[in-house]
Amino acid sequence: MDEAAAKAAFEAALANYAPGFGSFFLARLLDLDISYPDERCEISFPVRDFAFNPQGSLHGGILAVILDIAQGHLIHRTYGGPGATLEMKLQYLGPVRGPMARAEGRFLRRGRSICFTTAELFDNGAEEPAVVATSTWRAPRP
Repeated sequence: MDEAAAKAAFEAALANYAPGFGSFFLARLLDLDISYPDERCEISFPVRDFAFNPQGSLHGGILAVILDIAQGHLIHRTYGGPGATLEMKLQYLGPVRGPMARAEGRFLRRGRSICFTTAELFDNGAEEPAVVATSTWRAPRP
């Protein structure tokens, strides 16, 4: 592990985080770049070895966090407030080793109080996803 890069990422996150969507500490630590093209939430980020599992790829928990953020930020942007993950299923199809990766969250179905979303995570420009998530969310109340 590149300890200097890990320390620098942690220090940068400490210096720049704020309690809000897209700027909270974990989003800053993972250096997530969040955008909203075409009613989707897209997250691009560098793959850093401090988040690797012993097999040399991004840890499944980190991947789950990023996919949850992609779906949760989409709910927040669309409904104007934070939702709550009711359940999430992940399918790990392949390793993520970088140097960059991208996640994309979108709606499967929107309701007044319950939403169904999906997110896919792609390793370094790949056309096939490395991880797929589907989730059920409670939408914020108007």
